[in-house]
Amino acid sequence: MSDTRPTIGITMGDPAGIGPEIVVKALADPAVRKLARFVVFGMNELMAYAADLAEIDPFWWRVQHDNARIGPDMVADVTVLDYDEYSLLGQAEHRATRQGGEASMAFLNDAIEAAQLPERNPGRLDAIVTGPICKQSWHMAGYTKYPGHTELFQARTHSRRSVMMFCSPKLNVALATIHLPLMDIRNVLTIGRVFDPIDLGHQALLAMGREDPVIAVCGLNPHASEHGLFGDEESRLIEPAITMAREQGIDARGPFPADTLFIDAARGRYDLVVAMYHDQGLIPLKMLAFEEAVNVTLGLPIIRTSVDHGTAFDIVGQNKANENPMKAAIRLAFDMAKSKL
Repeated sequence: MSDTRPTIGITMGDPAGIGPEIVVKALADPAVRKLARFVVFGMNELMAYAADLAEIDPFWWRVQHDNARIGPDMVADVTVLDYDEYSLLGQAEHRATRQGGEASMAFLNDAIEAAQLPERNPGRLDAIVTGPICKQSWHMAGYTKYPGHTELFQARTHSRRSVMMFCSPKLNVALATIHLPLMDIRNVLTIGRVFDPIDLGHQALLAMGREDPVIAVCGLNPHASEHGLFGDEESRLIEPAITMAREQGIDARGPFPADTLFIDAARGRYDLVVAMYHDQGLIPLKMLAFEEAVNVTLGLPIIRTSVDHGTAFDIVGQNKANENPMKAAIRLAFDMAKSKL
């Protein structure tokens, strides 16, 4: 009987962070492991170390990454593609390193390549779930072109546009701008940058089974500029983007003052909030749903979900990392992949 489950790739993230621990703990759950066949792009020794600390018996099959052949005849539900040329077990400090940046980038590049293989190729991934990277490690390794995962995925997949969206049971948020200095936002924000998260967010909600989703859009300025008293971005950029969305049949509303909008959204009045910049959307989201939020990159030809937290260098090796965000990211990747199969 053929295995019809999707194949999901998981990138470990920065090896010096909590990535190995949360991957092991998440996949140790039989209810998670039965959802799909999993290919972990990472380091076997770090997973074994994390499993030992958590008193979990190893449940995966190890294959050297440069000799790997992903396919339907994989001998285990979980296969680890081992990049043992990057050895960090002897590292006394868990911190940003050049080697950590090189390793996490290697995991990602190979996973993205596998996800872009033709549909009937046995080595193709149906989705990618990413563990937390350290942006400083990327910079130390010379990868200064990409501020984060989202920009890397957009570039590697040659996507015209991409949007960072965060899903949780309490609140869904999409961002018009992402990894930018706060003072640069007004120079980058355009009608198109506001329209894209409304449009792609609407499409994503429909794909997730939301009927007639309602999208609320934040203003950029305090009180959504109070009719132009505190800036003109609302009338010049945000309102035209909302009008464009409405003309395409999207129920987009606003712009609303951000300091009160999230209260209504958390109470279920809106299906999605479009925030103008990173912290405007992420502070309320993480306050309400830190352990449940999943980062999804919209606009790509492949499925990518991620945990919504960092490397947590300060708790590595203490068996304290919470695997629930990784489980949530895996479940959403599974749901999205099954809808396409």
